[in-house]
Amino acid sequence: MSGFEFIEHTADIGVLASGDTLADVFAQAALGMVSFMSGLESIQEREVREVEVSAPDRETLLVAWLNELVYLFGVEGLLFRRFEVLEVDDTHLRARCHGERLDRTRHRVTAEVKSATYHMLEVKKNDSWHARVILDI
Repeated sequence: MSGFEFIEHTADIGVLASGDTLADVFAQAALGMVSFMSGLESIQEREVREVEVSAPDRETLLVAWLNELVYLFGVEGLLFRRFEVLEVDDTHLRARCHGERLDRTRHRVTAEVKSATYHMLEVKKNDSWHARVILDI
């Protein structure tokens, strides 16, 4: 069972993501972040962007992944609503992201995420995969 939920954290917001696979968790964490920033319902799949990130461990990889999406939003105005994680292991991720450029007449930006942080960061597997990441807003 995949999904995400938000947790309150002082002036920031946390995302708890879960999934059957590590790929599911990374996709759900991204969906949670975008949902917090703008909501997913108004985003259409007009553009596809392939994203690739590497890091020394899977927790740092999660931060690098989300921060790459924050960068693409900040610099290119890209909002994504679907994430296909094509490859992921403890140190590398390659994904196809589906979405479109920000259109302020259709997209309501409710919060701008500055970055994913290392505070309380966790990626682990029990019966299924779970991740917790705090977003600096």
